[in-house]
Amino acid sequence: MDKEKSIQLIKDLSNVRGISSFEDEVTALFKDTVKDAGIVSEDHMRNIFVKHPANDGKRPVVELDAHSDEVGFMIRAIKPNGQMMFVNVGGWATVTIPAQKVKVRNRDGEWISGIVSSTPPHFMTAEEKTRLPKPEELSIDVGASSADEIIDIYGIEVGAPVVPDVTCEYNDKTGLFLGKAFDNRIGTALLASTMNDLASEKLDVDIIAGLSSQEEVGDRGAEVVVRKIKPDLAIVFEGAPADDTVMPNYLIQSGLRKGPMLRDFDSTIVTNPHFQRFALDIATKNNIPVQRSVRTGGGQDGAIINRYNGAPTIVISVPVRYAHTPYCFIAFEDYQNALALAKKIIKALNADVLEKF
Repeated sequence: MDKEKSIQLIKDLSNVRGISSFEDEVTALFKDTVKDAGIVSEDHMRNIFVKHPANDGKRPVVELDAHSDEVGFMIRAIKPNGQMMFVNVGGWATVTIPAQKVKVRNRDGEWISGIVSSTPPHFMTAEEKTRLPKPEELSIDVGASSADEIIDIYGIEVGAPVVPDVTCEYNDKTGLFLGKAFDNRIGTALLASTMNDLASEKLDVDIIAGLSSQEEVGDRGAEVVVRKIKPDLAIVFEGAPADDTVMPNYLIQSGLRKGPMLRDFDSTIVTNPHFQRFALDIATKNNIPVQRSVRTGGGQDGAIINRYNGAPTIVISVPVRYAHTPYCFIAFEDYQNALALAKKIIKALNADVLEKF
């Protein structure tokens, strides 16, 4: 995929709306993007499968994974005054939520503009001005003044999905994107681009892409996808939280413009060291910059895949500044290097190589 098409794909994937279990817009765009890359199918969880056109069923199976959902909110209750209580879908820090613009999907599929309401400082007590609001003190306001108005005019119901209202921008001079949902729409872009770029390649393994749903609420889609694909090996594409604004230099492991991050350890997985070394050696041989991380927290689909029959799994991540907030930065060069590395790894795989892992 050429640069302009890649930039447009990343912007489009950032802009579509899809919290966990409401990924229809994301999957529709993904399916359209990979329609010529293989045999495409979808299940009722909104998991998407793409089988490489040259798969023959006789070679080791390599699963390529990314997840389609983003963090957001869901309407929990409608108050008599038209304010709406909500719950977090995925991990949020409360400090990033108040006063943000959002979109709420109504029962007709329309997206209604609103804001996460906050008390004006004029009406705050001295104590309220110096502390974070409690989650239960926040609500979503679309401009209504009664519950009847919310239901009858706006068409919003309990259970409605809510996403940040952000339009992705790309700065051609800096090569940076500013947008929402790069965890994990940048991984989704990598998954699509990898399948498209390898569609006509002769490989020594069978490739199946699995775009999994509901990762942000417990890797639920990945549990279904891995049982259907039954991989012998896996590569996970992620948008990992960048740490170059919060860590001292010696602890930076996922900085922008420093290449994709290959994860050695997090709270859910110890990466297969043999497969990890294989990937790192390929990066060195091809002058592809990479970063390595040992994390004290975190988690991703790779842990689920790895626990299925012990399939060796690595995680290739694009660093995302301010992940799990409405506004995130990523660098296009990190995406390019992640894509180049993934393709080099896949082309080098065969049954003998897998046996060594």
